[in-house]
Amino acid sequence: MSVKTDNKEYTPAVGKRKCAIARIRLLNKKVNGIEIIVNEKDYKVYFPYFEWQEAILKPIILAGQENIAFSIKVHGGGPKGQSDAVRHGIAKVLLKQDEELRATLKKEGLLTRDSRVKERKKPGLRKARRAPQWSKR
Repeated sequence: MSVKTDNKEYTPAVGKRKCAIARIRLLNKKVNGIEIIVNEKDYKVYFPYFEWQEAILKPIILAGQENIAFSIKVHGGGPKGQSDAVRHGIAKVLLKQDEELRATLKKEGLLTRDSRVKERKKPGLRKARRAPQWSKR
């Protein structure tokens, strides 16, 4: 499924984690190496920690892609959730390009959205489960 917009060919996908939403565009253009632009910045600038960069590159490395370009818009949540949302979206867009990658990506758990979210606060408690400190006197 390719979409043509402003003479640019790309394949779209959406990745999510907690409150973070990442809109991924796999650009169908010739590049040398891996080019990832996140919110109009290089991904190494936007995600400065190696752990976040490694999470983003994991599906690309598993797919064996060497020359590939992505344009990503991400918002909501914190940087860790955003990097996981980007990872989820990249895995989904790579699957759209090549259906044979399903077994590899699914085995690593990259196609499943991590649905864990913060538990709501309950009345009478300080947090979701934290009760007020008990005092004998």
